[in-house]
Amino acid sequence: MASENVTDRETDQTLGQLAYDRIRSDILKGHFEPGSPLRLQALKDRYGFSFSPLREALNRLQSEQLVVSYAARGFRVTEISLEEMWDAIDTRILIDCEAFRRSIRQGDDDWEARVMGSFHALSRAFERNMELGDAVTEDQVSQLEDRHRAYHGALVSASGSNWMRVFSTQLYNQTQRYRWPYFTTQGGNVFLKKSYLAEHREIAETAVARKEEEAVALMAKGFRRTGEIIEELLKGGGTLGRNP
Repeated sequence: MASENVTDRETDQTLGQLAYDRIRSDILKGHFEPGSPLRLQALKDRYGFSFSPLREALNRLQSEQLVVSYAARGFRVTEISLEEMWDAIDTRILIDCEAFRRSIRQGDDDWEARVMGSFHALSRAFERNMELGDAVTEDQVSQLEDRHRAYHGALVSASGSNWMRVFSTQLYNQTQRYRWPYFTTQGGNVFLKKSYLAEHREIAETAVARKEEEAVALMAKGFRRTGEIIEELLKGGGTLGRNP
């Protein structure tokens, strides 16, 4: 009996992780609009999970500020705004730039290999998607985003601070919510074609050359420029939090 109970708990934990991954992905991709309700029955119908793993997933997402809970009204996707976006970007600059600085100082050959290897993978996905243009699929955009996440993870991976890595991941998720809807817009593509790959290459190469101040300044500049591009697209007629 005890063995069965352990197995049941392990199964619930596994399903909770799967539910968390699926809901988080759909929030970050904008499939759930900011402020929209996340009703358990609707989520059960959408994903096929029972209420227990869904509640676990929603509680985790609440701790990461991707969803909020209202008394007697259940869960909703967290609202977003330009003010909140810039707050997330500025905070990410504080955390990631310090973690990056420490990684440049402490990183060994393996760290350099992670940085350059992750950039190579990112560049291949980027070039492939740019060639496809309007024919690019969501799965291919997702692959690019996954490699972009891995690239930034590699940059800070030698910081020696687990808390910095945790906060870096959470802040990446918050800023992804704003970037994703514009990843395939024409305005976004113009920016990407002109500078996306060159900027990421320059950060990686400057980092492994141990040019600390230059590399950190380039990272901060890249974060701010991304926010400026999103703000420009919004002012040009985009709708915050919705796929254009």
